[in-house]
Amino acid sequence: MNGLRIDERIARCHPALTAQERRAAETLLEHLDDLATYRAAELAALAGVSKATMSRLFRSLGFSDFDEVRDHLRSLRTAGEPRRVGGPPDLAAHVSGEATAVATAVLEPAVAEAVAVLGDARQVLVVGWRNSHPVALHLREQLVQARPRVHLAPVPGQVLGEELADLGRGDAVLAVGFRRRPAGFAGFLATAAATGADVVLLGDPTAAGHSGAARVWLPCPVQGTLAYDSYAAAMSVVAVLADGVLARVGRAGRDRISAISDTYSRLGEVEEWT
Repeated sequence: MNGLRIDERIARCHPALTAQERRAAETLLEHLDDLATYRAAELAALAGVSKATMSRLFRSLGFSDFDEVRDHLRSLRTAGEPRRVGGPPDLAAHVSGEATAVATAVLEPAVAEAVAVLGDARQVLVVGWRNSHPVALHLREQLVQARPRVHLAPVPGQVLGEELADLGRGDAVLAVGFRRRPAGFAGFLATAAATGADVVLLGDPTAAGHSGAARVWLPCPVQGTLAYDSYAAAMSVVAVLADGVLARVGRAGRDRISAISDTYSRLGEVEEWT
């Protein structure tokens, strides 16, 4: 059962539990989001069972004690599963942590190399699935302001074969790969690198194992003190990359931005600001 989440373990063991253990298990399920704020004795009192019954339940679920339960919940959070493992969020600590994450990400020395790759490439393909997709989309929308031939994949309902078939030496792929990546992520990176294109990988530290397939690896933290991952640092990296590319392409980028703004005006697509 070691590979199962605690709720899955409870479901599997439920038929074999005693009535008292089932009551204890129901209490655990009711308090999964704040379980780490309790002591084992407090959980037993909440369930109306003895501490010995609670201890037997932990062992039945494959945990030696309550400390292992806490470690299990923390591991779920580390893997990207939304789960509160403390009491009410400390928003001041969250803000401080975000500032540290942003500084860590944007001051990464590899950012300059990524800017060079993205600025000099013949074309750029930006790829991201699931939670990575909004970051990839935003990056594409920023880069396309500064330079031509920036594409986003996958588009809804499509796969990537057509996109990769057009890539070659002198092109760039920026893969956004934050945790809970799709199962085929490693295969995609290997195939993208095999085209001869330069691969830039932007992801949280759990993506480090994929960095061997990339020319440039940009680690970016997403885990903070809240139940859900935060992409504030990732969006800051997007801003820094786009700004760097714009500076690198120089006059051509400024002319492109002016041309795009003129097109907005002719089509009436963007609200006028005065």
